[in-house]
Amino acid sequence: MRARTPLRKRLLVRLLVASVLIAVCSVAATAWLAVETTTRALREEQGQVLADDMDVLDRLSGYAATHPDWTGVGDLVRELSERIGRRIALTTTDRRVIADSAPPGTPLPPRAAAGVDPLTTDTHTDRGAQRSGVDPRVVGPYRLPAAERAQLARLAEIRRECFARNGVDATVVRTPSGRPVLTDKDGSTVDYVPLECADGRLNTPTAAEQKALADLAERARSCLDGYQVEYYPPLFLGVDVTDRSLRTRYRLAKFSAQPQEQAQQRAQDCLDRARRAQLDPHVAPAAHLFLGVGDRPAVRFDLSPANRTKVVGAAGLVLAVTVAVTAAVATRLVRPLRALTEAALQPPDRHVRVPVTTRDETGILALAFNELTERRARLEDQRKAMVSDIAHELRSPLTNIRGWLEVTRDGLVAPEPALLASLHDEALVLQRVIDDLQDLADADAGTLRLHREPVRADELLDQVAAAHRMSADTAGVTLRTSADGTPWLDADPVRMRQALGNLVSNALRHTPAGGTVALTARRHGDDVVLEVADTGTGIGPEDLPHVFDRFWRAGKSRSRRTGGSGLGLPIVRHLVAAHGGTAEAASEPGAGAVFTLRLPGGEPPKDT
Repeated sequence: MRARTPLRKRLLVRLLVASVLIAVCSVAATAWLAVETTTRALREEQGQVLADDMDVLDRLSGYAATHPDWTGVGDLVRELSERIGRRIALTTTDRRVIADSAPPGTPLPPRAAAGVDPLTTDTHTDRGAQRSGVDPRVVGPYRLPAAERAQLARLAEIRRECFARNGVDATVVRTPSGRPVLTDKDGSTVDYVPLECADGRLNTPTAAEQKALADLAERARSCLDGYQVEYYPPLFLGVDVTDRSLRTRYRLAKFSAQPQEQAQQRAQDCLDRARRAQLDPHVAPAAHLFLGVGDRPAVRFDLSPANRTKVVGAAGLVLAVTVAVTAAVATRLVRPLRALTEAALQPPDRHVRVPVTTRDETGILALAFNELTERRARLEDQRKAMVSDIAHELRSPLTNIRGWLEVTRDGLVAPEPALLASLHDEALVLQRVIDDLQDLADADAGTLRLHREPVRADELLDQVAAAHRMSADTAGVTLRTSADGTPWLDADPVRMRQALGNLVSNALRHTPAGGTVALTARRHGDDVVLEVADTGTGIGPEDLPHVFDRFWRAGKSRSRRTGGSGLGLPIVRHLVAAHGGTAEAASEPGAGAVFTLRLPGGEPPKDT
């Protein structure tokens, strides 16, 4: 019975599991890499877009802070559009186009991305962030003439040298108005001023700045009068020229009728309003900024070095896992196959076997290999026995014939009819052995010829019994036939007589005097069953499986005595198989043996 491999042990299942494991690892690594890379790319893209938007807004606000109108801003808009790869449109607050990088007539986006007004929102900071207020690049009336710039530059250098003598490291930086200021390493204005350096000359407003501050004070005073805020006259507007917010440069009367915080907030509003009114003639009008989607050509494959490293690392990891899993599976699969190969390459006479360590297909293959090795060993033993038996079967009659011929040639024995009959019998034995070998060779080669025709089974049994009647009478054995009805066969009558004759001859040789050999025929479904039963010595259970093997004998001495060649039963099996049937044997020691031939049934001729 063929062994069934458990599902989990099957080679196909194991390969599928290994493939699925590799696929899962690959998909997981690919998914993780795709998500990670996409997320990083989206973040970088969003950051880049935000940085581009802030830069565009900063550049346009700077233009507005340094120009009284938008004339000439078109070149800047086109330059920025080409750099970021997106549409940039600048319109008035009522959506009239000032400048647009898109072709004329292209519809504007439904909503503006930002407003550009240097007097309302300051987008120009060192840290790139937004803050409310006035863009510090709006200089207006605070721009210093060349002479004042030169004078302040000399004062700034003197102040820097004084700082250096007192252990303060400072750098001179010019503001948009042209005024120099001293900053420390991080770019912040130096707050600490050594006493030696505090001469009050550098931060004192120049004539141009005093004129602008006086105008600012007048504008703020008229606003404060409207709020009826009391203050010490005259309004003190001492200004830190590096910061014109004026938040700490006025003093309100403590006896004001309004609450201090409310009066201070109203005063701050007046100052901010006055400052914007003072700077308004020097800046471009407020405008709206529209930004379109990107129109750069799509990049099919463009990864940053970090993402490229991740791709290579993930691919290497997947490759390593794939190689490791494949190597592990291949090692387990190849190890028993290698053992089988090494065993198969050994000399045939060694009959090497391999250990069976698994229950999968390779384990079954190893088991089949071992069974094949055992069968080959048995066949080798049978071959040697067959050669010995054939030599014996041919040697005995040939020796008798040669001996009698030599003594007859020498004149020691006269060629009498009895001697010639004996020599003839020996020649018949030789012919029978040779004919049997020829029949077996034809059966093995598939060239055994059959001449089929409708045959009555009962008549076939009678013909075989008649041919062996004399031998049965000589041995003192009763030979009888019986048939259940008239079963028909579609068979070669000569070959069937040969097969039944071999069974009858075998039964007569092994049935003692007084015994019986019975031939029966019956119909069983679509088949016809022929049986040859005897009351002889029977066959032992250890010998029964081998009765149809070539040159097999249950007892060598008995075979020689009875004259059996060991080829009759194998010929029976081949002849029955050629007819599409089967041959079986059943026996009990001391109770005789029964040989059963099961053949396909036939139909009688139409003219009968």
